[in-house]
Amino acid sequence: MQLFNRLAGTAMVAALAFAPVGASAQQFINVLTGGTSGVYYPLGVALAKIYGENIEGVKTQVQSTKASVENINLIAQGRGEIGFALGDSVKAAVEGDTEAGFQAPVENLRSIAAIYPNYVQIVASRESGVTDLAGLKGKGLSVGAPASGTELNARAIFKAAGMSYDDLGKTEYLPFAESVELIKNRQLDATLQSAGLGVASIRDLASSVPINVVAVPAEIAEKLGAPFQATEIPAGTYDGQDTAVPTLAITNILVTSSEVDEELVYQMTKQLFEHLPDMVAAHNAATAIDPATAAKNLPAPLHPGAERYYKEAGLL
Repeated sequence: MQLFNRLAGTAMVAALAFAPVGASAQQFINVLTGGTSGVYYPLGVALAKIYGENIEGVKTQVQSTKASVENINLIAQGRGEIGFALGDSVKAAVEGDTEAGFQAPVENLRSIAAIYPNYVQIVASRESGVTDLAGLKGKGLSVGAPASGTELNARAIFKAAGMSYDDLGKTEYLPFAESVELIKNRQLDATLQSAGLGVASIRDLASSVPINVVAVPAEIAEKLGAPFQATEIPAGTYDGQDTAVPTLAITNILVTSSEVDEELVYQMTKQLFEHLPDMVAAHNAATAIDPATAAKNLPAPLHPGAERYYKEAGLL
């Protein structure tokens, strides 16, 4: 494997290159993911491997980022060919929501596929006594990296619950793994993480200290509307979680730019669905990826290359 770094000076770049034997380096795919302890990263690594082994003439790189908002901005700047993003972040980008970090509508943003849902997972140390949103008042909570998709989810949920960060005793803006370490060290009470079920960071926390999974009631989803929906975190998802806990879910979307070659996007879409078992092997969240629903209810227009695949497959 050879390391390719076309993003000199960008922080937190983790690159893996995959290329089929004999392929010429005619095209490049930079896969934009998230923190290495989240779900985007292992799925991105799997995707890069699939592409490198099955699309002739490409070389791939995996970039660890602050996730949704950064990924969309990098896509818009032509610094990534495919990225993972939360549906509400994609909607905010298309609308040019300045509070979400988009100074103008991202006009070149295109969808490839709706994939699996992110679950808003608020987890507190059992010692903190926090079991619901109201219980977070006066407590220390990490809401994710600043202006990340997770942090945007946190803002929306607090607003819908009639709360704000001012109600907290302490607000931290940290990636998943760092948030967990602070809870382990009794420097923080809780963490809000928007991720696939079974995310490594929360598994790590639950195996280290007793936890409570904090309930987010269905009426919060009703107030927020699409793309939020009421769901639950099944019992047994994490050590010590004996009952199902209500929460919200938001669909994740693979995005690209209108400037990315149609044939390349067609191949990226096709190879994703033809190698779903490899994605599931990378993380169980990928079991929810369904080609029958992948082109539906997308906040950004479909890229013509993805649209061609869905039409050929009889899905559009």
